[in-house]
Amino acid sequence: MKIFGVDARKENSKIILLPVPWEVTTSYGGGTSFGPEIINKASQQVDLFDNHFGSFTDQGIFLEEDFGNIAELNLEFKPLARDPKSITKINAASSKVNEAVRLKTSEILKSGKICGVIGGDHSAPFGALQAVAEHFKGDFGILHFDAHADLRESYQGFEFSHASIMNNVINRLSLTKLVQVGIRDYCEEEKHFIESHAETVKTFYDDYLKSEQLKGKPWASLVDEIISELPKNIYISFDIDGLEPSLCPNTGTPVPGGLSFNEISFFLNRLLEKNKKIVGFDLCEVSLGENRGSSEWDANVGARILFKLCGLALRTN
Repeated sequence: MKIFGVDARKENSKIILLPVPWEVTTSYGGGTSFGPEIINKASQQVDLFDNHFGSFTDQGIFLEEDFGNIAELNLEFKPLARDPKSITKINAASSKVNEAVRLKTSEILKSGKICGVIGGDHSAPFGALQAVAEHFKGDFGILHFDAHADLRESYQGFEFSHASIMNNVINRLSLTKLVQVGIRDYCEEEKHFIESHAETVKTFYDDYLKSEQLKGKPWASLVDEIISELPKNIYISFDIDGLEPSLCPNTGTPVPGGLSFNEISFFLNRLLEKNKKIVGFDLCEVSLGENRGSSEWDANVGARILFKLCGLALRTN
């Protein structure tokens, strides 16, 4: 499918984007299953040049058609999500989605291409992370932008909840490091998890980043401090609520604080300057919101974040 208004053939495209319209485990606001659709629509008016990454769409960015019947599964199981008797069924459906995404991502990686996932809630990319961990034999780290730590063992009974994806990553996959940025909403269980996994998890809380800036520390120095924790190969997991809520007012679980668009733009460019290699990425939680039609701004911001992630991935490869 065409994204960013660019005609691209799948076989000639360096990046394959996978839409994963899955939001069965959402715990507050809804609408993230429309993320791939509204981002694609907004992408059609993005200018195809980036000040940091230049012109890169000629390398090919292809949006996959719906696969694995994920949209249908979402419609079937979302109404059951509040019924405690349906937890087992929903966990099984989540596993089915994970396997579909894993297989598709593995296929993309084996063909020498880069995979990007467009969610959906933040549980959507787990299958992609499984495939990346297998393909790179654990030789990669995750750079996680988010308002939430996503380190709960499970949430509301959901084994593959959006609130537990990084717990599943640490406990089920092989990787070098998880580096979290912008975290500002978490429970005591997650704080203890971070402290007890100090060798594999490094969390840069939002209040630390802001307090350091208020004391005069440049953002560039903070970014270099964060990047120093990362290995060469990086998978970026980007939950849109890591940004200031003014940039994503319709996301499911907005939290005061967060990163500005310019701070993210600087950060992504710094990864290029530091010779890091992006081996995959996802963008999640861009939501239609409760009032359909009010989410144009969220989609606009999401499309531009996605464009930058694509540019960074192509430039670093």
